[in-house]
Amino acid sequence: MPQSLSEVYVHIVFSTKNRFPFLFPPIRKEMHRYIAGICTNLNCYPRIVNGTSDHVHIVCELARTISISEMVEEIKRGSSKWIKSKGAQFKKFHWQNGYGIFSVSASLLQNVIQYVQNQEQHHRYKSFQEEFRELLKAHGVQFDERYVWD
Repeated sequence: MPQSLSEVYVHIVFSTKNRFPFLFPPIRKEMHRYIAGICTNLNCYPRIVNGTSDHVHIVCELARTISISEMVEEIKRGSSKWIKSKGAQFKKFHWQNGYGIFSVSASLLQNVIQYVQNQEQHHRYKSFQEEFRELLKAHGVQFDERYVWD
């Protein structure tokens, strides 16, 4: 086969450090657009970026030319630098150190997009920590509670 082809979708989730609610409207939508731009520049074409005041969900393609850790590092680095340029109130902004990333089958892609699209309604009843634990369990990821949060 003369060329390398792939179509891999991922769902990435991470929060602000200590879940501090930095991402209030309208900066939240700007942040989501900025993250989508970073993903596009990495050839990790976004399907949706959404979240709440303390965390973000990204559903995108994973380019075959970049590792997961490189992609997430660039998203966090670039978006953190960007938001700090938006004013003194963002000077102490940081993302949490870790992240969750989950594979998404093409057949379930629309379900995951819809789930991410409904974040505000979803979080009327559930905290980020509860949601993240559920995602880890649903994907069979073993974790130690002592090391999940920072």
